[in-house]
Amino acid sequence: MSLDDRKLEVLRAIVEDYVETQEPVGSKALVDRHKLGVSPATVRNDMAVLEEEGYIRQPHTSAGRVPTDAGYRLFVDRLTKIKPLSPAERRAIERFMVGAVDLDDVVHRTVRLLAQLTRQVAVVQYPSLSRSAVRHLELVTISTTRLMLVMITDTGRVEQRLVELPAPIGDGDVWDLRRRVNEKLAGQRLADTPALVQKLVEETDPERRGTMTCLASVLLETLVERSEERLALAGTANLTRGGVLDFQGTLRPVLEALEEEVILLKLIGDLEPRTTRVLIGDENQIDNLRSASVVSSGYGPGTTIVGGLGVLGPTRMDYPGTIATVRAVARYVGDLLAQN
Repeated sequence: MSLDDRKLEVLRAIVEDYVETQEPVGSKALVDRHKLGVSPATVRNDMAVLEEEGYIRQPHTSAGRVPTDAGYRLFVDRLTKIKPLSPAERRAIERFMVGAVDLDDVVHRTVRLLAQLTRQVAVVQYPSLSRSAVRHLELVTISTTRLMLVMITDTGRVEQRLVELPAPIGDGDVWDLRRRVNEKLAGQRLADTPALVQKLVEETDPERRGTMTCLASVLLETLVERSEERLALAGTANLTRGGVLDFQGTLRPVLEALEEEVILLKLIGDLEPRTTRVLIGDENQIDNLRSASVVSSGYGPGTTIVGGLGVLGPTRMDYPGTIATVRAVARYVGDLLAQN
């Protein structure tokens, strides 16, 4: 059965009151607090329909009602008005993020900001190497037979590797190697580099091919092998405010899930540009997080997504405010990366 506008308004009121008070909501309180334009008896009838349809439930006899996961989902899909952040909130984000000196600083400022603004657990994925492009490759002489290869990506990520050479080389040869690898690889997506690295070897003079082959081996290891995805986490203390407990009333399973980086990557990864995903309760595929909701978004320069960020908290969360904050922070981080 489809719900009419009045019943949807009753559901909206129940969700908003329960999020604010953390107490089951009764019909009299709804009439007193919201301009529903109907009597408590009518509200009680509407609540009975909402309960029958599975959108609200009664936690115990003679109590008011609380939203179910289905109720929160309907609220998010049809009732949530994503209010834009106020100028003061936007200035707060800009003040917090301004002055970030490198990628590590950007990520750690972002995760702390998200945790503070939403009062939830915040997770930020470092820009993924597999989605990045080469900005510059530097070769630093350590000794006549050893170089340091430094790769800088367009997202500011830096990777370093040692290159052991088969024979001593001079500064002029190092300069030539640096020029050739940058001419071939700078600006290329990391996923497209293997064939280009192979061409570098094929196009090298026979007397220098041994040196280029050693360098190519390390280049492939740096460019192609999927490095460990890195994450930053903040705000786990916010879980103690309650609401994210399993059926035994303990936080342990949630905390254990938060220690698994593979789980966290599933929660905040693989998002389309400029989209926000909301997973509520049982919609989470991870058993230990069935009592939680996750709001996440991809971020990156322009329309390119290079990583994900999001927050995890109780199903009883301020969805409009949380969605607006996650979107705004993701957009701001993407703009930062585009400027660098």
